[in-house]
Amino acid sequence: MKLSRPHSLEEIAQILGCKFLGPAKHIITGINEIHVVEAGDIVFVDHPKYYNKALDSAATTILINKEVEVPEGKGLLISDDPFRDFNILTLRFNPFTAATKAIAPSAQIGEGTIVQPNVFIGNHVKIGKNCLIHSNVSIYDNTVIDDDVTIHANAVLGADAFYYKKRPDGYDKLISGGNVVIENKVDIGAGSTIDRGVSGSTIIGEGSKLDNNVQIGHDTRIGKHCLFASQVGIAGCVVVEDWVTLWGQVGVTSGITIGKGAVVYAQSGVSKSLEGNKTYFGSPAEEARKKYREIASIRILPEVIEKLNFTE
Repeated sequence: MKLSRPHSLEEIAQILGCKFLGPAKHIITGINEIHVVEAGDIVFVDHPKYYNKALDSAATTILINKEVEVPEGKGLLISDDPFRDFNILTLRFNPFTAATKAIAPSAQIGEGTIVQPNVFIGNHVKIGKNCLIHSNVSIYDNTVIDDDVTIHANAVLGADAFYYKKRPDGYDKLISGGNVVIENKVDIGAGSTIDRGVSGSTIIGEGSKLDNNVQIGHDTRIGKHCLFASQVGIAGCVVVEDWVTLWGQVGVTSGITIGKGAVVYAQSGVSKSLEGNKTYFGSPAEEARKKYREIASIRILPEVIEKLNFTE
């Protein structure tokens, strides 16, 4: 998420009321979650396990809950609660604006696009040419939809990320300030949901097809020409490369990559990154031939045990 103008390290420290380490005029141009940071960004970290990952990342400003040595060319914001302060920055630079109409006046809708009754289109949404948006679709603020896209009834684009921090009195929500980007010739099935990024974009690549009741988590990037059957669920910060097929009820954990051309059979659970151009099955998902051999072995196991017992 880019700021409307560059801010200095000192300015951001004043907004948060916290100490800073590094040059006062150190420039900050955006705030982003660790998976999508770029030079000029602030990233937050609040657990020692991830200190090095944040400090060594592309981010040039680190919002952190411990004073450490300042890496060369970077700045630190020292906070007693980086999670809270990251939310403060998101709300300051990208505040929620309530809708006043079903289709916001700031929305842009391209030539030849059909919007059926009862569709909600939020602030600063951009929709390209020759799209078809069916009834009861909700398109949240700042969503970008390219040309020749079809979205079926009751789909939701841009709902908040499912991202919470456990506190003694409950769960604290990480505020979502990102958006959703739908590229050309994508089809989105009825009742499907695509969450916006925490600070970046959740992206559905050109030509990809999502069946009904598919869930795509925050900051996930789906490649081109992917095919997802009904009830596929993908967690946040996943990379799915081009031409991947996920059959019905496949579940994918966060932060992994599924390689180009991979196929995952129905009801599989993907718990780690998968190589491309292979077929997978099971939970945890493994190469299908290997998994089927394991299942066949288990089926004959009682017979083997019975023979062993008889021999004894």
